[in-house]
Amino acid sequence: MSQKINDTIIRAYRGEKTEYTPAWYMRQAGRSQKEYLEIRRKHTLFDITHNPELCAYVTRLPVEQYNNDAAILYKDIMTPLPAIGMDVEMKPGIGPVIDKPIRTKADIERLGTINPVEDIPYVLETIKLLTEEQLKVPLIGFSGAPFTLASYMIEGGPSKNYGKTKAFMYSQPDAWFLLMDKLADMVIPYVKAQIDAGVSAVQVFDSWVGALNSADYRNFIKPVMHRIFSELKKENVPLITFGIHARHLLPEWNDLPVDVIGLDWRTSISEARELGVTKVLQGNLDPTILLADWETIETRTKAILDEGMKDGKHVFNLGHGVTPDIKQDTLKRLTELVHTYSKR
Repeated sequence: MSQKINDTIIRAYRGEKTEYTPAWYMRQAGRSQKEYLEIRRKHTLFDITHNPELCAYVTRLPVEQYNNDAAILYKDIMTPLPAIGMDVEMKPGIGPVIDKPIRTKADIERLGTINPVEDIPYVLETIKLLTEEQLKVPLIGFSGAPFTLASYMIEGGPSKNYGKTKAFMYSQPDAWFLLMDKLADMVIPYVKAQIDAGVSAVQVFDSWVGALNSADYRNFIKPVMHRIFSELKKENVPLITFGIHARHLLPEWNDLPVDVIGLDWRTSISEARELGVTKVLQGNLDPTILLADWETIETRTKAILDEGMKDGKHVFNLGHGVTPDIKQDTLKRLTELVHTYSKR
């Protein structure tokens, strides 16, 4: 880094005592920001992520507006998939769509490998712009996790019950484990390249893995997650895992070589501790609370901070992403509340 940054959040991720509880918000870049919406009138998501200067601007904007303690790289979890042979189209109102989803082991065997420097240079250039010139807080990189990525690759797009994905997993276990290995072989170099370019922490989004029960997670998912995090642990940056509807998986996540576990709003910090979770926790205000009156927002936020401050191993975040109808002023006020209320 060419300038001194506020590393409060990195120290918190490492379990160190900090002067206050740091905060950032999933999907803080884009969606609810009027400046972003103005950009989207002229540029597609693809345009933005492939333009390092524009992408860096979108990434840093919420930090400048809300005084958050970290930026998270603006991109999509589908970003690396085209490099291995999966064509993805972002359809408005639907999300990622794959016209030729995986159906057989042969489909998986045809998948290629990623060379980040050649395949996603725009991502790495964006990171360098931010970390070498623009940001005064750490930049968080990220990747999708194998189950969540596989769900899109098999379903062909978003799903409510992941029926095709789970059926494939149960009926073709050899093909499933091959797919997990192929995706791990993509995720590991993809994340390492982000770290080499300058990110200071990494969050792995396994957004949809809560669709599995604990036994299936242990059998079909946990081995590949252990492999990924074990490899990334060598890079000496904080590692975060996150998913929703995953209370039952928290003890499994606590076994993984991660530093931080992100909670959705369905499980409180105290409940996670009662389940035996010893890692630093991140979360977990329900985003829809931010559509309520300020008194409600303040009460709910203070309750989360009170729980987090009991052992101090807490980074404030939402329990899922910022929604488009949340006001920018509310997020700015929320960050100020988190910082001032949690001052040690």
